[in-house]
Amino acid sequence: MKVLVTGGAGFIGSHIVDMLIAEGFEVVVVDDLSTGNEGNLNKKALFYRLDIQHPELEKIFLKERPDYIAHQAAQKDVRVSVADPIYDAKINILGSINILQNCLKYNVKKVVFASTGGAIYGEQETFPAPESHPLKPISPYGITKLVVEQYLHYYKVIHGLDYVSLRYANVYGPRQDPHGEAGVVAIFIQKMLNGLQPVINGDGEQTRDFVYVEDVARANVLSLKNNTTAQVFNIGTGTETSVRMLFNYLKDFINPSIREKHGPPQQGEQKRSVIACDRAKEFLHWAPSLDLIDGLKKTYEFFYKRSNQDAD
Repeated sequence: MKVLVTGGAGFIGSHIVDMLIAEGFEVVVVDDLSTGNEGNLNKKALFYRLDIQHPELEKIFLKERPDYIAHQAAQKDVRVSVADPIYDAKINILGSINILQNCLKYNVKKVVFASTGGAIYGEQETFPAPESHPLKPISPYGITKLVVEQYLHYYKVIHGLDYVSLRYANVYGPRQDPHGEAGVVAIFIQKMLNGLQPVINGDGEQTRDFVYVEDVARANVLSLKNNTTAQVFNIGTGTETSVRMLFNYLKDFINPSIREKHGPPQQGEQKRSVIACDRAKEFLHWAPSLDLIDGLKKTYEFFYKRSNQDAD
């Protein structure tokens, strides 16, 4: 079976590619490398450098004839979406429609879509939020993910295209970009390793549900292999962790002498975000396998090893 992974050179996508190849799938990657890294690419995957909005995407579908799509490519930064909602919508909505149109034309069996389990719910009314929670996104990024979920429903009902939408919590782990605005774990680790001062936005009491990237990759593989279709699943841990707590966990084993420093709060950021994952456990037989402290240590070890390699 052949899987086309959009964004397969990115942080999450590259882990999905690795796991699919380990499971015996043939993998094709489409990534424009705007945020992905060619160094993340598995050598056993066939790579095409292309924007998912580009008309040339059809030529890849025509040539490769994928059975499944793992759609990870996106503009993923909430703050970028607030600053430039048109740019965000072009990639996340129009790029996704381009993929779905080609799925119809070339008889793709199923699409697994990377949605969001934080931004799609907006300011939560229930903690942790189940999939049935009201959908009231307060950022353009969250809106675009919700729009694509609605398109997936349309393509299933009208055209019979099977799909699974995975609403990720805050994903962290090896290969996360430490230089962007998103990805607080990678940003804090890299700054601490470099002897720089991380800045906590606002009071740091905003909470997130941090889930390890390999657990997220496993949820994608299970969604492709499982007969479940036209379903939406939260993928997280169900545990709230404040940004202040995260900072202190990291400093304890990286640099205990670092003090907290606070900056202004960021526009568009939710105060609390944590999601319930009971449906994924029931239907996908998925559950997170790594607790936060162990996951943070594995992530730190990756960045520590990479910084030493860069120094050599």
